[in-house]
Amino acid sequence: MGHRLMLPELHLVASARPNLPKLAALWHALAEEAPAFCRPVLVHTGQHHDAAMFAGHLADLGLPAPEVSLGVSGGGHAALTGRTMMACEALWQDRRPVLVVVPGDVDGTLAAALAARKLRIPVAHLEAGLRCGDRDMPEEINRRAVDAVSDLLWAPDHATADRLLREGHAPEAVRAVGNSMIDTLLRRLPAARARALPAGLRPGGYGVLTLHRPANVDSHQALAILLAAVAEAARALPLAWPLHPRTAMRMAEFGLAMPPGVLPLPPLGYLDFLSLLSRARLVATDSGGVQEEAAGLDVPCLTLRPSTERPVTLESGANQLVTPAGLPAAVARVLSGGWPPARPIPLWDAAVGTRMVAHLRTVLAAAEPTLETA
Repeated sequence: MGHRLMLPELHLVASARPNLPKLAALWHALAEEAPAFCRPVLVHTGQHHDAAMFAGHLADLGLPAPEVSLGVSGGGHAALTGRTMMACEALWQDRRPVLVVVPGDVDGTLAAALAARKLRIPVAHLEAGLRCGDRDMPEEINRRAVDAVSDLLWAPDHATADRLLREGHAPEAVRAVGNSMIDTLLRRLPAARARALPAGLRPGGYGVLTLHRPANVDSHQALAILLAAVAEAARALPLAWPLHPRTAMRMAEFGLAMPPGVLPLPPLGYLDFLSLLSRARLVATDSGGVQEEAAGLDVPCLTLRPSTERPVTLESGANQLVTPAGLPAAVARVLSGGWPPARPIPLWDAAVGTRMVAHLRTVLAAAEPTLETA
């Protein structure tokens, strides 16, 4: 009989596709850490579960298939959150990690954070402290609630970390680690740029459009106004539009046609979208993650929302909030050279995963590995 050193498990919870690039930075930094002090376990709640897209994102990011898949998807906010909490609780009663990492602000993130803390398992919130001030946005409710129960708060920039301190969070809990999306982007950019662009597109000769927020697409009037603005903007610059399933469904439901000058594309995997975005002249979007990626690439970003939880992108000059009516003029301004290069954002680099691992190592230093008889 011998003894085998067992490292404590660290559970990284992925609910939706946008969680994966955030977790990838931490996953790969842990893989490079020597000596190892914990064993990362990828847990998929199931909120986004389409095999082609989710599995494709894993492969694009160099991540393994999830070790644990809970299979919870569908339903409204309360049903999805409740069923995910129940599944997480069952998992962690049977298999207790030393800490749970939850990224972002989707319903599965909130559910996992609540379930872990009810079981007295420490929680780290990756991308903590984001605020847009719109309490009607489901993501805003989730991110505030997750921050309230988390033990470690990993903020993407210094200003966001300062906000968490002003809100009363303990200084030892808060770390400005940087933007993990940018860490992943910088590491995967060479592979993305090796991908071919969709037929008919040439570098710098098109813009990218993404739309999926309920406020923009769930109302016939709001979506019709946006599409009219998109049609006008596309007269100045062809637009490539990877169409979100929610938006495609609403367009069909409302009887709205694809605007002229727009190339519709299917939902894209991580590397294909990064390839498309990195060679675009500009992007118009309502996505938080795309705002970050555009800033990292210095691609002018026109955000079709009244507010953003990522004000650092506005301050850097990489991003601007625009109304639908203002979209054509903003596109014209970019094309005329009226958009100066963005200023680099501190901590948005390829060392974000390393900073998270350093904080984890400090926090878990008191947790001794256990011995299991083999």
